[in-house]
Amino acid sequence: MNHFIGLVGTNSDNSTNRKLLQFMQKHFSDKVSIELMEIRDFPLFNKPETDQLPEVVKDAAEKISQSDGVIISTPEYDHSIPAALTNALNWLSYGIYPFVDKPVMITGASYGTLGSSRAQSHLRQILDSPELKARIMPSSEFLLGHSLEAFDEENALIEHEQVKKLNGLFEDFQVFVDLTNQLTNAHEANKQEAKNFNWETI
Repeated sequence: MNHFIGLVGTNSDNSTNRKLLQFMQKHFSDKVSIELMEIRDFPLFNKPETDQLPEVVKDAAEKISQSDGVIISTPEYDHSIPAALTNALNWLSYGIYPFVDKPVMITGASYGTLGSSRAQSHLRQILDSPELKARIMPSSEFLLGHSLEAFDEENALIEHEQVKKLNGLFEDFQVFVDLTNQLTNAHEANKQEAKNFNWETI
């Protein structure tokens, strides 16, 4: 059984993106295990003077490295991802490279109609950056709009069509993970490129 990390892309205590990942954790429990990861305890990133990383960052990086894939659920603030998620990704690409060649599925929930579509697009660009080099599942947006009304009292998605679409996308992600994890021939070279990249010297 594959083991995935469900990265909660916000530090909000009452996030519908956390609810979405919790639903997926329960709904797909017969197929995979999903471990939720919070980013609220990551300190504010400011390029450290040494390579010493906070324990919370090292622990997160190790769990991501050991996982078969990552699901990131992001809200949308000002047409982009939250500062807390940017902050976490800054840490997770500073001297450590757990996302290199890691299969990633992006989901998102928002209070409005668009369901974090622009934030998801922005997140794809970030995950494709030289220091992260994740493998993002293509053509796979799950956009949960009007998310405050999307769940019942037991934290299950109410709308059947949304569940049906999520089921299909998740099945595709499992296939994507299996395929991606066979593409290992260039992994060490990709990781070395990420280590060697320096914006100050290009």
